[in-house]
Amino acid sequence: QVQLVESGGGLVQAGGSLRLSCAASGRTFSSYAMGWFRQAPGKEREFVAAISWSGINTYYADSVKGRFAISRDNAKNTVYLQMNSMKPEDTAVYYCAARYGSGTYSRYRDEFEYSYWGQGTQVTVSS
Repeated sequence: QVQLVESGGGLVQAGGSLRLSCAASGRTFSSYAMGWFRQAPGKEREFVAAISWSGINTYYADSVKGRFAISRDNAKNTVYLQMNSMKPEDTAVYYCAARYGSGTYSRYRDEFEYSYWGQGTQVTVSS
């Protein structure tokens, strides 16, 4: 069982930066791949970024590639999402999620592959 708690959301101007954190409970955090997803009002939840259990492999949606960076600290049971050069279209509720195992990019970006989810944190980017 893994419990996830996101933090770090807020209001930022376009072009600004935010760093989201996701703290996980449980002793097996390092066994789980982690992902970030987001859901804007009236839209489907979408994949943002993911990282393998080791932290060696990272994956990004095209819309955030080059602007966002995912990382993890297994000693602190925490995964991060550094968001730079933010745009109004980045406005959404951001969720972190955990899945067991590895696999291809298609598995990392598939929300149904993830077993555990946080409650979400609101990110708003003003123009």
